[in-house]
Amino acid sequence: MCEANVYLSSAEEGKEELLMEAVNILRPDKDGVYLQSLFGEQKVVKAHIKEMRLLDHRIILEEN
Repeated sequence: MCEANVYLSSAEEGKEELLMEAVNILRPDKDGVYLQSLFGEQKVVKAHIKEMRLLDHRIILEEN
């Protein structure tokens, strides 16, 4: 499978919080980053990509 879990990192605190599991679509959006999971859940997050660890199926976004 090619989906990943997406975490949101707070620039101030440096903590990572699980935002969405099994994400299979991630794309830039005018308001931040659009996410869609394998289960049909959709979100737009005001953030930017901080790091992608594709072998670990892990994407870290950082709040804008």
